[in-house]
Amino acid sequence: MRPAQVAARIVKADPAFGPLVEKLGPLPHRPSLEDPFLALLRAIVYQQLAGKAAAAIHARVVALFDGSPAPETLLALPEERLRGAGLSAAKTRAVIDLAAKCSDGTVPLHDVGELADDDVVARLVQIRGIGRWTAEMFLMFQLDRPDVWPVDDYGVRNGYARIHSMAELPTPKQLAPLGDVFRPYRSAAARYCWRAVDATTPD
Repeated sequence: MRPAQVAARIVKADPAFGPLVEKLGPLPHRPSLEDPFLALLRAIVYQQLAGKAAAAIHARVVALFDGSPAPETLLALPEERLRGAGLSAAKTRAVIDLAAKCSDGTVPLHDVGELADDDVVARLVQIRGIGRWTAEMFLMFQLDRPDVWPVDDYGVRNGYARIHSMAELPTPKQLAPLGDVFRPYRSAAARYCWRAVDATTPD
């Protein structure tokens, strides 16, 4: 379905989204064409870091390799070099675990696009440092899945509260059923929630 049609469905499901959708219009989205391993490596590096700092560390990590990092080449790299690129001890362990589990077949990535959403999450959370939120972001932005509702995401909770003029943010447990009206386009509703924060926060 085209972005304009999805936007109309969201407003029909929840008219409170109407003013925001009217202001922003449809939200076109292009899925990432990045290799799944590289996307997960990037996700681990970026966790809990500001954008510029994360980008700088990620660039230094990628520069350690002759070409794009791959599981086998990452495993062959001494941990000290990963730490020297700026990775914390925890993130170094996480990227090594990612590479090891992709390499030995514990977490195969070649067929993730063929799996159901819950099966993708169940597979990815086996990797150290990857929880449900990271797996859901992978579903939304790497696999372009249309019906992901990341209730643990602070921005989604914050945006939903702003759209509905709520005095307090809904808890993840409260937010979960509130997304049902948007099925099967909850990913787009989540993206409008993120944009609601941007639209109501002064520069």
